[in-house]
Amino acid sequence: MDTTRYDVVIVGGGAAGLSAATTLGRALRSVLVIDSGTPRNAAAAGVHGYLSRDGMNPRELLTIGRSEVLSYGGTVIDGEAVSAQRTLDGFEVILEDARRVSGRRLLVTTGLTDELPPIDGLREQWGKGVVQCPYCHGWEIRGQRIGVLGTGPLSVHQALLFRQWSRDITFFLNDTVEPTDEEWEKLAARSVTVVDGTVASVDSLDGVLTGLTLRQGPSFDMRALAVGTWMVARSALLESLGLNPQVHPLGAGRFIETDAMGATAVGGVYAAGNVSNLTAQVITAAAEGVMTGARINADLIEEETRWAVEGHFGPFSAASEAAVSMIVLGHRRHGLDDGQKTIDMGPAPTVVEMESA
Repeated sequence: MDTTRYDVVIVGGGAAGLSAATTLGRALRSVLVIDSGTPRNAAAAGVHGYLSRDGMNPRELLTIGRSEVLSYGGTVIDGEAVSAQRTLDGFEVILEDARRVSGRRLLVTTGLTDELPPIDGLREQWGKGVVQCPYCHGWEIRGQRIGVLGTGPLSVHQALLFRQWSRDITFFLNDTVEPTDEEWEKLAARSVTVVDGTVASVDSLDGVLTGLTLRQGPSFDMRALAVGTWMVARSALLESLGLNPQVHPLGAGRFIETDAMGATAVGGVYAAGNVSNLTAQVITAAAEGVMTGARINADLIEEETRWAVEGHFGPFSAASEAAVSMIVLGHRRHGLDDGQKTIDMGPAPTVVEMESA
């Protein structure tokens, strides 16, 4: 068991968690990062849209991030945090292997899980030929024949979005999406081909996506397939503290609500990155980590300032002790009698003489 009591325990060693830890380390805070080693973007070849780090392998980015945390005195351990509980002076986090760690504040940056439709071959191509975000992968598949798989209410938007990167877009309704009249007009106006029917499989050859096949119909040649996933916050740790995920307003998944600076409804507990912002890209998650780390440091400063004020002016302050000593002991409070003041002990006791029998 780690007997160290940290200022902040961070659960999640991705971009958000490591950025928060670096910010807090630079603020001279003791920080522990617990990392399960399961980043959402593990299947991707590179991180995109991250200024000065475009195309970097996700694992390399996290390795550099860890070293920066360590350089500012932070601690990073590998492990799976399964639950947390409030203590008298903060929070205790319990790991899967029964280790326990404690901190004054808790930051959860555990990310999310992408739930994919149960279609043969789809998961094997996830992060390769199957993509989700055009800002993450659109440049790499620009100008190619791109399919968009209907999975929910945002699929029409996704088809129109990917149209920016290619003129050859085929939207597969997959017996899931029913466009409105207005959406049909938009798809037609942007020359998006729409195909009805259930998709049976995503096809590949030697690990390279080649297309997809309908359950009752032909196969289609595709070089990339865009899929909108159901994004579910990894919120088990937060749920153990009474924080339940909410359905996203756009119907994209389930997330943990926070205020603009990452504070949850439970005092002292914060969240940042995809666990609270389903649509955050890597650079956005990192920025949220910096912002929430600064918020936590400000929260700790407020608490420490309150302690200082209570120590200076409170019932056990030096000034209060001096005043009490004066009332009780007067000038003798230092163990000396300077002769300037005497204590009135009241009238002398009366002596009563008794006659002997």
